[in-house]
Amino acid sequence: MKKIMVENLKYRYPMTDTLALDGISFEAEEGMKVGVIGRNSSGKSTLCQALDGLVPHFYKGAYGGRVIVGGMEVKTSSVSDLSLKVGLVFQNPFTQVTGSKLTVYEEVAFGLENMGLPRDEMISRAGFALKLLGIYRFRDQHPFDLSGGQMQRMAIAGVIAMRPEIIVLDEPTSQLDPQGSQEVFEAIDNLSGQGFTIVLAEHKIEKIARFCDRILVLKDGKQAAYDTPANIFSRGDLSELGVNAPVYTNICRALDKRAPDGTYPVTLEGAAARLKGLREGA
Repeated sequence: MKKIMVENLKYRYPMTDTLALDGISFEAEEGMKVGVIGRNSSGKSTLCQALDGLVPHFYKGAYGGRVIVGGMEVKTSSVSDLSLKVGLVFQNPFTQVTGSKLTVYEEVAFGLENMGLPRDEMISRAGFALKLLGIYRFRDQHPFDLSGGQMQRMAIAGVIAMRPEIIVLDEPTSQLDPQGSQEVFEAIDNLSGQGFTIVLAEHKIEKIARFCDRILVLKDGKQAAYDTPANIFSRGDLSELGVNAPVYTNICRALDKRAPDGTYPVTLEGAAARLKGLREGA
């Protein structure tokens, strides 16, 4: 079942002359994990916001094409209705934390309060989300006592508690140190087994290559490619697109150790298997 359908999406911010998105088209099935990569200002954040309705409803501007998420067309649906289908996690967790709650539990339940859910339902949903993200033990702490990685996981938990069908993460580890980044990616891995459709804009190429089923490459607001990680990172024009391949791919490319389908490995395990064949004379 298709959860995301984007057809020839074009968008220009108010008071600008250049299209921020120009002809984006892709689809994602239920449970699929889609990575979005490209240089800074390539349109990644704008695309993320186009999936939850902030573009065009909040930012206004010129808009063309169609975006359908969870069966709802973005252009004709309100942001409040779309928020029940799509949860957006921002780069900086401080952008998402309300600052009005005294405990992590209350912070995660904030959106549920606004929905007017019964208390028992809020407790159940918040507890599930906190356990899924591995931060249930911090439930009684003040949100601002958490580390960066823990705070970002709390922000994701707040989205999970709303039970959206699609989770969009806009460079969720850009503000974090390596430990915090690892915590967040482990949390995202847990989500992928729960049936969520995930869109992840991220600069950490090794993580994108390992985690995602498909990768969308943006360049100057245009769609440069939409394919599997192996096909994307085996391309010969990555430098022109402003994209780096995983280090494991570069090693295998230098040694010309391709997989049987002609692509290069994109993960440590894949590279190890190919290099083992090299040592054995394969």
